[in-house]
Amino acid sequence: RPEGQRGTFVLTNNHVISQAEARQITISLSDDRIFTAAQVWADAESDVAVLRFDGPDGLPVAALGDSDGVRVGQWVVAIGSPFGLNQTVTHGIISARERGQISLGSAIRIKDFLQTDAAINPGSSGGPLVNLDGEVVGVNTAIASNTGGNSGVAFSIPINLAKRVVKQLLEKGAVTRGYLGVQTASSFEAADAAKLGLDRAQGAWVEAV
Repeated sequence: RPEGQRGTFVLTNNHVISQAEARQITISLSDDRIFTAAQVWADAESDVAVLRFDGPDGLPVAALGDSDGVRVGQWVVAIGSPFGLNQTVTHGIISARERGQISLGSAIRIKDFLQTDAAINPGSSGGPLVNLDGEVVGVNTAIASNTGGNSGVAFSIPINLAKRVVKQLLEKGAVTRGYLGVQTASSFEAADAAKLGLDRAQGAWVEAV
């Protein structure tokens, strides 16, 4: 809970609660108690949202870890409600960091996902990706799938990025971003680099200024 603020705060994805008013959003606890959100802050570009509800003090909370310390090959656990099955837990490893070659629609502009093979399915969004110390290192957000089900390729927002977004949302009500006046190619593959005489696909390919 932010210093000086009352209530309990919940971190989730924007796409989980988008288009809903606070009074339409419910938070269910593990003991089956249900609360209604009192306030909502959201950022569509990072797909991060934070809810406040007026619950009792002393509720247990998950510790937030340091996603900058996550390494490829590290074991992780994903928790969520796939297909409405609450408190489902799956496990896997971190396959990649800073994964950005995926398209999640025009609004979401993150290019810094953690990729994992922990099974994530529709309904898992907004749940925590946890390391073996029980620290939240990511927010489960998306899957790459031709069928809509788990294919072993899932993406989580790094918790350090989510923390920066939440801090701005709670302090300013919105996220402030810098602007660079260039248009870059949507993809920059090895074949593109070779045509340009480069020995690797590295950097950004500027198409217009």
